[in-house]
Amino acid sequence: MDELPIGRRVAYWRGRRKMSQQVFADRLGKSKSWVDKVERGVRRLDKFSVLYEIADILQVDVQLLLGKDPERRTDALNCIDQVEVQEIRAALERYDSMSAYFDAAPYPPPLADMRKAVNHAWLTYQYGRYGMLTRALPKLLRDAQAGDAGYGGDQAREAAHLLGQVYQIASSVLRKLGECDLAWLAADRSMAVAQRADDQLLAGIATTRVCNALVAMGRARPALELNVNIANRLAPGGDNDASPGRLSVYGMLLLQGAMAAARIGDSATVDDLFTGAQEAAVLLGGDQNHYWTSFGPTNLELHRAAAAVELGDGGRAVELHHRISEPAFNALLPERRAHHLLDIARGYAQLGDVANAGEMLLRGDRLAPSEIRCRPIAHEVMSDVLRRTRGAPPPPVAELAEHMGVGV
Repeated sequence: MDELPIGRRVAYWRGRRKMSQQVFADRLGKSKSWVDKVERGVRRLDKFSVLYEIADILQVDVQLLLGKDPERRTDALNCIDQVEVQEIRAALERYDSMSAYFDAAPYPPPLADMRKAVNHAWLTYQYGRYGMLTRALPKLLRDAQAGDAGYGGDQAREAAHLLGQVYQIASSVLRKLGECDLAWLAADRSMAVAQRADDQLLAGIATTRVCNALVAMGRARPALELNVNIANRLAPGGDNDASPGRLSVYGMLLLQGAMAAARIGDSATVDDLFTGAQEAAVLLGGDQNHYWTSFGPTNLELHRAAAAVELGDGGRAVELHHRISEPAFNALLPERRAHHLLDIARGYAQLGDVANAGEMLLRGDRLAPSEIRCRPIAHEVMSDVLRRTRGAPPPPVAELAEHMGVGV
């Protein structure tokens, strides 16, 4: 691409966005003839203002149009780069449903295709394949937004439900990769869409995404209050049933509330919320994945260990880790297991046991490399391990650190 003339690069990205020259010209406020001359190299693109406008319409980094490589992360998995960030941002900035209020809605993809794509995206996330997911997210977001804007009647509710899920997927992976502002935006959107989907449980699990983003941004107290408030509204009993879905969403709200309480050092509230979550897990009867929560007794224990780490009690976290049933742990999906091993690596580091901290990072990397190589918190742990290791680190740890781009 960097060897092509700028007009050919414009034509390439216009084609990738499935725009005709006429549609592209209309959005740019130019004539079709002007676009054709630019793409054939007859007319020069010598105004940066026009170039940036073209880049915005084509949803690409302007550096790509200039034939330059945008700044990219150097880790082996190419977890997420600035091109992908900008494409996801551009997709989140679309307001197809509002545009459809005034004009004809964009042609929506079939709902059956969307269901498959959303399920695949969830599994991609829960298997910890973040690079693959971030590359797919821009199109998935645009398709889901078009569906939400384009369907009416009974299909409108399902389209909104699918869009709400896509926003949640985006929020979850963006938060893991350190893009907290975008994670908050996507989570906030998911809550609004859940109301159109008329699904309280979807709104409840969307709340946990908002609160996770808030905690990542250093706003743990409002996250705690929001989690507890919505958990109280969704709690089984009274007019609320005790379905597996409700128990799972309610339980996850309590678990995430406990994590927010741990972040501010409120151990009493942590214990209270875990007690409520345990009651829900007992009623649920086992580890399940309703609303993609992975909620159940084992995930509860993983959160107990994670909260201990947040409270600075690495010894307690390691103790809880050793008490977890190995078959139950191994039955969880890779993201959950690798995330837990990262938490336990942090716990060992708090104890000064950098050898076991490094071993936990290695085990997590074997399960879901993106969870270890792509997350800023994992980079901090690895830096700590390297700094506090006497002499050279073991070759596997040194190799993983190199893949992560982490040095002493």
